[in-house]
Amino acid sequence: MSDRQKSKKKRELEKASMSPKEPPTKLQKAVTHWLRKNVPTKKTKFLHAHVVEYFSASKAIDALLNESPWARSKMDQDAIDKSELSFSTREQCIGYLDELLRHKMFHRAKKIPVAEKVSKKDKKDKKEKEKGTDEDEEKEDSSKPNAKGDKDKASATLTKKKRKIRLDMHLDQIVVDSSDAYVWLYDPVGWFYWAGGTAIVLGTIAICLFPLWPPMMRTGVHYLSMGAAGFLLAIMGIGVLKYIMFALLFALSAGKLSFWLFPNLTEDVGFMESFMPLYDYTYTGESFLGRRKKAKGSDDEESDDDEDEEDENADNEESDAATGEKRKKASAKKENDDSDDSSSKASSKTGKDFEMVEDTLQYVDTADEEQDQP
Repeated sequence: MSDRQKSKKKRELEKASMSPKEPPTKLQKAVTHWLRKNVPTKKTKFLHAHVVEYFSASKAIDALLNESPWARSKMDQDAIDKSELSFSTREQCIGYLDELLRHKMFHRAKKIPVAEKVSKKDKKDKKEKEKGTDEDEEKEDSSKPNAKGDKDKASATLTKKKRKIRLDMHLDQIVVDSSDAYVWLYDPVGWFYWAGGTAIVLGTIAICLFPLWPPMMRTGVHYLSMGAAGFLLAIMGIGVLKYIMFALLFALSAGKLSFWLFPNLTEDVGFMESFMPLYDYTYTGESFLGRRKKAKGSDDEESDDDEDEEDENADNEESDAATGEKRKKASAKKENDDSDDSSSKASSKTGKDFEMVEDTLQYVDTADEEQDQP
């Protein structure tokens, strides 16, 4: 057989093994149920869509070898001989978990780290904190050199944060003894769901059979419904009375008293908590108009402060402009002085050159005169 045919057969076996014809056995269901309850899981998003629970294969293998009822370390020899399943090595656990994976109890996923989004405010706060820490370290370096190492260790431990992880489907659907993520697909239905569903069904059937009820039950249901309607009307009346009492007392006290009957009645709290404080009040001692005048005065003071700040800023800008002009003038003066000095130096150099030329000419004239005289 050629290599191509072998590879084709392997692929076919893998495809066939990933879709077994026989359903999982009771023992396999029991093992998966035990793993679902006892192996620690974590929650995260899968493909940014829905939240899933996942576990690591190494922890599942450790649980099967050490804590499960099928571990040989916890079983007697008679129990080992009678039991259909017993785990003694990690390879056995990996093979059994691989069978459960092929029965779609869970699937393998790959971890994708997510970069944390940092807002501008957080960046500014971090920069300010870093500046503060740098200044503190510079001060402490001169006094306590040993404290620097301890602070570095503490800062390193604080900076280490848990990475946010998202999951994606892994191409190789096999069980590996590592910290790879395996997402649970097995989600058993609890008994309370069954109880709730049966109660709903029985209740709807009983309501449909109301004309067939005996007279005593029908009169009892009638009185119960009237009591529930009266209770709802009473709550609505208390709510209206609450606001009427508040408005009357607030007006009569000129805004000094705020009285609330059942203050938590319309709040988002529990049934009993909505009736817990019977009443609540606040007495300020000042009228509503006086408080408004004070609020206006404080607003005027804030506006005056703002105007003063604006004037100060304008003065500062003018002073900055004046200082800038002075600096420009000083720099221009320095440049002019430097140009004058350079020109004077150049003129002095040229003067010295002319003097040298005159001296050479005088020397030549004297030499000629001496030659003329015998």
